[in-house]
Amino acid sequence: MKDLKIIVLSDTHMPRMAKSLPPRLLKELNTVDLILHTGDFNTIEVLHELEQFAPVLGVVGNADDEAVLKVLPEKQIVDVGSFKIGMVHGHGKGKTTEKRALEAFSDDRIDLLIYGHSHIPSFKTVNGLQVLNPGSPTDKRRQKQFSFVVLTVEDTLGVEFIYYDSKK
Repeated sequence: MKDLKIIVLSDTHMPRMAKSLPPRLLKELNTVDLILHTGDFNTIEVLHELEQFAPVLGVVGNADDEAVLKVLPEKQIVDVGSFKIGMVHGHGKGKTTEKRALEAFSDDRIDLLIYGHSHIPSFKTVNGLQVLNPGSPTDKRRQKQFSFVVLTVEDTLGVEFIYYDSKK
C-alpha cells in the first residue's frame, strides 16, 4: 500500500468565520489522498468545496445545517490502511468534549479517535488510545493560531500539526 496523506479538519464554520478556505490549508489540500472532517462545516457547500480536492469522510457537528445533517452521520469509523479511525464532533451536555468523544467509542476497537468542537488542538494518548483534535483552520477562538493536521498513514500514523497566523 502506498503511503497516504490525509488532511484532518474540524470546525471550518464557513461562511460565517471565513469566506474561503485559508491559503495555508489550500496548499496542503492540493496534495492529499483523503480529507477527514469532524463536523461544523456549517453548510453543504463547504463539504462540496473540499470534495474538489479529495474524497471527504466526515461527521456532523452541532452547527451544521440541515443539508449536512442529511448526508453525514454523527459518528463513524473509517478504515485507513490497517488502521481504524473513529470520528465524532464531541458536542453534547456534561463532561468535557474529549470525555464525550471517548465515551462515543467506548464499545469500539479503534486505533485513533478524532474529534472537534472545542477548537483546541491536541494530540495525546488516553488509556492506550491516540486521541486527536485538529483545532480549527478558520476559528481559533482563544488559541494563538489557526490549525489543522496532516496525518500520514504508513506502518504507523504520523501526526503533524500545521499552525498559521492568518486565514487570508
